[in-house]
Amino acid sequence: MSAGFRSFGARPPQEGPPGEAALLHPGDARPARKPGFALSLKGRALRLLSNREHSRKELERKLAPHEETPGELQKALDELQAKGFISDERAAESVIHRRASRLGMGRLKQELQAKGLDASLVSQAMETLKGTEVERAREVWRRRFADQPPRDAAERARQSRFLAARGFGGEVIRKVLAGGAGEDD
Repeated sequence: MSAGFRSFGARPPQEGPPGEAALLHPGDARPARKPGFALSLKGRALRLLSNREHSRKELERKLAPHEETPGELQKALDELQAKGFISDERAAESVIHRRASRLGMGRLKQELQAKGLDASLVSQAMETLKGTEVERAREVWRRRFADQPPRDAAERARQSRFLAARGFGGEVIRKVLAGGAGEDD
Protein backbone atom coordinates (compact mmCIF):
# COMPACT_ATOMS: atom_id res chain seq x y z
CA MET A 1 0.00 0.00 0.00
CA SER A 2 1.37 3.39 -0.91
CA ALA A 3 2.16 5.95 1.76
CA GLY A 4 -0.63 8.40 2.52
CA PHE A 5 -3.38 6.22 1.05
CA ARG A 6 -5.80 4.82 3.56
CA SER A 7 -7.99 1.98 2.49
CA PHE A 8 -11.32 1.21 4.05
CA GLY A 9 -12.17 -1.63 1.72
CA ALA A 10 -11.70 0.47 -1.41
CA ARG A 11 -9.13 -0.25 -4.07
CA PRO A 12 -6.28 2.21 -4.58
CA PRO A 13 -6.56 4.46 -7.64
CA GLN A 14 -5.38 2.92 -10.90
CA GLU A 15 -2.02 4.18 -12.06
CA GLY A 16 -0.31 3.86 -15.36
CA PRO A 17 -1.52 4.02 -18.94
CA PRO A 18 -5.21 3.55 -19.61
CA GLY A 19 -5.64 -0.09 -20.38
CA GLU A 20 -8.11 -2.76 -19.49
CA ALA A 21 -8.17 -1.68 -15.84
CA ALA A 22 -9.38 1.78 -16.86
CA LEU A 23 -12.43 0.25 -18.56
CA LEU A 24 -13.62 -1.34 -15.33
CA HIS A 25 -15.82 0.20 -12.68
CA PRO A 26 -14.06 0.35 -9.33
CA GLY A 27 -14.83 -2.79 -7.38
CA ASP A 28 -16.20 -4.98 -10.14
CA ALA A 29 -15.39 -6.51 -13.50
CA ARG A 30 -18.10 -4.74 -15.47
CA PRO A 31 -16.90 -2.70 -18.45
CA ALA A 32 -17.50 1.02 -18.09
CA ARG A 33 -19.88 2.78 -20.46
CA LYS A 34 -18.29 3.92 -23.64
CA PRO A 35 -17.69 7.65 -23.86
CA GLY A 36 -20.52 9.36 -25.71
CA PHE A 37 -22.91 6.43 -25.12
CA ALA A 38 -26.15 7.33 -23.37
CA LEU A 39 -29.24 5.25 -22.81
CA SER A 40 -32.33 6.21 -24.75
CA LEU A 41 -35.28 7.61 -22.86
CA LYS A 42 -37.06 4.29 -23.25
CA GLY A 43 -33.98 2.47 -21.89
CA ARG A 44 -33.78 4.83 -18.92
CA ALA A 45 -37.50 4.35 -18.24
CA LEU A 46 -37.15 0.57 -18.38
CA ARG A 47 -34.17 0.72 -16.02
CA LEU A 48 -36.25 2.73 -13.53
CA LEU A 49 -39.22 0.37 -13.93
CA SER A 50 -37.01 -2.67 -13.35
CA ASN A 51 -36.36 -1.48 -9.79
CA ARG A 52 -39.98 -0.69 -8.83
CA GLU A 53 -43.26 0.50 -10.30
CA HIS A 54 -43.33 4.19 -11.24
CA SER A 55 -46.29 6.33 -12.20
CA ARG A 56 -46.21 8.09 -15.53
CA LYS A 57 -45.81 11.47 -13.80
CA GLU A 58 -42.82 10.16 -11.82
CA LEU A 59 -41.16 8.95 -15.00
CA GLU A 60 -41.84 12.27 -16.72
CA ARG A 61 -40.22 14.14 -13.82
CA LYS A 62 -37.19 11.84 -13.65
CA LEU A 63 -36.59 11.63 -17.39
CA ALA A 64 -37.32 15.25 -18.39
CA PRO A 65 -33.66 16.36 -17.95
CA HIS A 66 -32.61 13.67 -20.46
CA GLU A 67 -35.07 14.67 -23.20
CA GLU A 68 -33.17 16.01 -26.20
CA THR A 69 -36.05 16.95 -28.51
CA PRO A 70 -39.52 18.13 -27.46
CA GLY A 71 -42.14 15.38 -27.58
CA GLU A 72 -39.59 12.57 -27.49
CA LEU A 73 -40.30 11.73 -23.85
CA GLN A 74 -44.08 11.66 -24.32
CA LYS A 75 -43.72 9.37 -27.33
CA ALA A 76 -41.45 6.95 -25.43
CA LEU A 77 -43.79 6.88 -22.42
CA ASP A 78 -46.84 6.40 -24.67
CA GLU A 79 -45.17 3.36 -26.24
CA LEU A 80 -44.29 1.88 -22.86
CA GLN A 81 -47.79 2.51 -21.54
CA ALA A 82 -49.35 0.90 -24.64
CA LYS A 83 -47.21 -2.19 -24.03
CA GLY A 84 -48.28 -2.33 -20.37
CA PHE A 85 -44.95 -1.38 -18.82
CA ILE A 86 -46.38 1.74 -17.15
CA SER A 87 -49.50 1.44 -15.03
CA ASP A 88 -50.60 3.98 -12.44
CA GLU A 89 -52.81 1.31 -10.83
CA ARG A 90 -49.81 -1.00 -10.35
CA ALA A 91 -47.77 1.90 -9.00
CA ALA A 92 -50.46 2.64 -6.40
CA GLU A 93 -50.74 -1.04 -5.44
CA SER A 94 -46.98 -1.24 -5.12
CA VAL A 95 -46.81 1.73 -2.73
CA ILE A 96 -49.67 0.33 -0.66
CA HIS A 97 -48.07 -3.12 -0.53
CA ARG A 98 -44.63 -1.80 0.46
CA ARG A 99 -45.64 0.89 2.92
CA ALA A 100 -49.06 0.07 4.43
CA SER A 101 -47.64 -2.10 7.20
CA ARG A 102 -45.67 0.87 8.55
CA LEU A 103 -47.72 3.95 7.66
CA GLY A 104 -51.20 5.32 8.18
CA MET A 105 -53.64 6.54 5.60
CA GLY A 106 -52.50 10.16 5.89
CA ARG A 107 -48.89 9.43 4.93
CA LEU A 108 -49.87 6.90 2.26
CA LYS A 109 -52.26 9.40 0.69
CA GLN A 110 -49.50 12.01 0.68
CA GLU A 111 -47.04 9.59 -0.98
CA LEU A 112 -49.55 8.57 -3.66
CA GLN A 113 -50.34 12.21 -4.43
CA ALA A 114 -46.62 13.03 -4.60
CA LYS A 115 -46.26 10.35 -7.27
CA GLY A 116 -48.76 12.25 -9.41
CA LEU A 117 -51.50 9.65 -9.28
CA ASP A 118 -55.08 10.54 -10.19
CA ALA A 119 -57.27 11.68 -7.27
CA SER A 120 -59.84 8.94 -7.94
CA LEU A 121 -57.12 6.29 -7.85
CA VAL A 122 -55.80 7.70 -4.55
CA SER A 123 -59.27 7.76 -2.96
CA GLN A 124 -59.92 4.19 -4.17
CA ALA A 125 -56.65 3.06 -2.54
CA MET A 126 -57.60 4.83 0.70
CA GLU A 127 -60.97 3.03 0.74
CA THR A 128 -59.21 -0.33 0.64
CA LEU A 129 -57.11 0.64 3.68
CA LYS A 130 -59.87 2.06 5.86
CA GLY A 131 -60.87 -1.27 7.38
CA THR A 132 -57.39 -2.15 8.57
CA GLU A 133 -56.24 1.25 9.85
CA VAL A 134 -56.63 0.54 13.59
CA GLU A 135 -55.10 -2.93 13.26
CA ARG A 136 -52.10 -1.57 11.34
CA ALA A 137 -51.63 1.27 13.84
CA ARG A 138 -51.73 -1.22 16.71
CA GLU A 139 -49.06 -3.35 15.06
CA VAL A 140 -46.79 -0.33 14.44
CA TRP A 141 -47.31 0.73 18.06
CA ARG A 142 -46.55 -2.80 19.36
CA ARG A 143 -43.32 -3.01 17.38
CA ARG A 144 -42.14 0.32 18.77
CA PHE A 145 -43.42 0.24 22.34
CA ALA A 146 -43.69 -3.52 23.04
CA ASP A 147 -47.26 -3.35 24.37
CA GLN A 148 -46.27 -0.86 27.08
CA PRO A 149 -49.24 1.46 27.60
CA PRO A 150 -48.39 5.08 28.38
CA ARG A 151 -47.59 5.60 32.09
CA ASP A 152 -48.26 9.33 32.19
CA ALA A 153 -49.33 12.24 30.01
CA ALA A 154 -45.82 12.84 28.67
CA GLU A 155 -45.46 9.22 27.58
CA ARG A 156 -48.95 9.30 26.04
CA ALA A 157 -48.01 12.43 24.09
CA ARG A 158 -44.78 10.80 22.89
CA GLN A 159 -46.58 7.68 21.68
CA SER A 160 -49.29 9.82 20.05
CA ARG A 161 -46.67 11.88 18.19
CA PHE A 162 -44.98 8.68 17.03
CA LEU A 163 -48.20 7.37 15.47
CA ALA A 164 -49.22 10.77 14.11
CA ALA A 165 -45.85 11.15 12.37
CA ARG A 166 -46.57 7.91 10.56
CA GLY A 167 -49.87 9.21 9.22
CA PHE A 168 -52.39 7.71 11.62
CA GLY A 169 -55.39 9.91 12.50
CA GLY A 170 -56.39 11.17 15.93
CA GLU A 171 -59.30 8.77 16.42
CA VAL A 172 -57.16 5.77 15.45
CA ILE A 173 -54.41 6.90 17.85
CA ARG A 174 -56.93 7.22 20.70
CA LYS A 175 -58.21 3.69 20.04
CA VAL A 176 -54.70 2.23 19.97
CA LEU A 177 -53.58 3.96 23.16
CA ALA A 178 -56.84 3.10 24.92
CA GLY A 179 -56.07 -0.60 24.52
CA GLY A 180 -58.28 -3.41 23.26
CA ALA A 181 -61.49 -1.39 22.90
CA GLY A 182 -62.69 -0.31 19.49
CA GLU A 183 -61.02 -2.85 17.21
CA ASP A 184 -64.01 -3.07 14.88
CA ASP A 185 -63.39 0.33 13.18
